[in-house]
Amino acid sequence: MHENRVGEALSPLFVEKSFAGLPGWGDDDHLPAFEAFRRSAFHVLVKSYRSGALGVDFGAFAEAYAEARGVASPDGAQARAFFERHFIPMLVVPMPVGAETGAGLVTGFYEPQVEASPVRTDRFTVPLLSRPADLVDVDDANRPQGMDAYLAFARRTADGPVEYFDRGAIERGALTGQGLEIAWLADKVDAFFVHVQGAARLAMTDGRLCRVTYAAKSGQRFTGPGKVLSELGEIPLSQVTMQSIRAWFKAHPGRVDEILWQNRSYIFFREAEVEDATLGPIAAAKVPLTPGRSVAVDRLLHTFGTPFYIDAPTLTAFDKKPFRRLMIAQDTGSAITGPARGDLFAGSGDAAGEIAGVVRNAADFYALVPRALAGSGR
Repeated sequence: MHENRVGEALSPLFVEKSFAGLPGWGDDDHLPAFEAFRRSAFHVLVKSYRSGALGVDFGAFAEAYAEARGVASPDGAQARAFFERHFIPMLVVPMPVGAETGAGLVTGFYEPQVEASPVRTDRFTVPLLSRPADLVDVDDANRPQGMDAYLAFARRTADGPVEYFDRGAIERGALTGQGLEIAWLADKVDAFFVHVQGAARLAMTDGRLCRVTYAAKSGQRFTGPGKVLSELGEIPLSQVTMQSIRAWFKAHPGRVDEILWQNRSYIFFREAEVEDATLGPIAAAKVPLTPGRSVAVDRLLHTFGTPFYIDAPTLTAFDKKPFRRLMIAQDTGSAITGPARGDLFAGSGDAAGEIAGVVRNAADFYALVPRALAGSGR
């Protein structure tokens, strides 16, 4: 198959390629990706996904979704044939437009599992909070003049919406006494990383296994502790990982608040069931995340449910081999911005955290675009 730029409906950031030209395509196991795609195929019967700004129209997935719903137990070869039959791979060019390179960036995320208590004790003193009653969504329709246009949440007052309490204010007690506590953790750093990941499994002291997942946030911009520590000269930027950040906090317990409160954003949670222990939490695309096969993307640019083949040859944390896998876009995140930017879901628990914490690698992104959009008819 020849390579060319595609029709006007699609962004020029997509450059048509061939499946034969995808590094390692034939070596991948396409079945887990098909199963993840199939979960989205059933979800869209309830509610469709919004089309991304790069021109991958949600409606063009209808034929592939319909077939996926009707195939209950394919094997790996059938899964591969399914994707090749319905899609055309497109190299996603980062910037500038027109550059013949697809080098983007992948990071990793996971679902922590931490010990927690249903009540506050001498040991368990750090709460995970549910959404407060005075937290309201804001947009251009109800945002007061002068309020930061970034803010998507605010605090309801008699005089109208105002910026919500930030992390420092909340942890100093701004919401105390409202009964918002879902569970209590023993360590403030553990709680912070639950906030960063947006979900967690809680091994409760009463023997239950529970899950909390994102409900809302205070709305301010996210500032990562790795960036702060790098700018302070505490950890070289090239050495910033979740593990190195945790080690620094352990060595400097008296400075935890100083660093964490510079991230003004605060996350609120809701309780959710652990229906299938092999899958992750239900994320932005409203389906459970599949370890090693779900990817978070910029939802303003991309369409949930889109398959992405990701080639990150320097990334070996998942299985000690160069990362070349078919993934499904099923989540997003405030730090995931740009056309060739992805956050790979590594799974749940400490082992997944060890993987996710070190992922920061260059990658080529190939969006699998429905053939009807490619305009080639092949």
